[in-house]
Amino acid sequence: MTEQENDNPKKDIPEDPVVGYIMNALASGKDVSPRDIAQKIAADRARESAPKDIWRKYMTAVRQQAIHLARNGRIEIIRKGEVANPNDFKGLYKLRLVRN
Repeated sequence: MTEQENDNPKKDIPEDPVVGYIMNALASGKDVSPRDIAQKIAADRARESAPKDIWRKYMTAVRQQAIHLARNGRIEIIRKGEVANPNDFKGLYKLRLVRN
């Protein structure tokens, strides 16, 4: 292994598929509800025989990846119209791309 490869051992690790769903949803430039993202994941992945609320299963993954993305400065978590601290927020929230 070269020195450059040691500098960034995570560069070869693929992103979580949920990150792709989040970033695709935010590509429109609008604020997006995590529920909408979870419902899209469920629509793409769940079997037809799955219960209608199967999307709830994906809410934790969406929240975890949203926090990760916000900590890395890729997105913002919005709560009550304001940017929330990704390390300390509760309740309903939306996601958006970082605004300059």
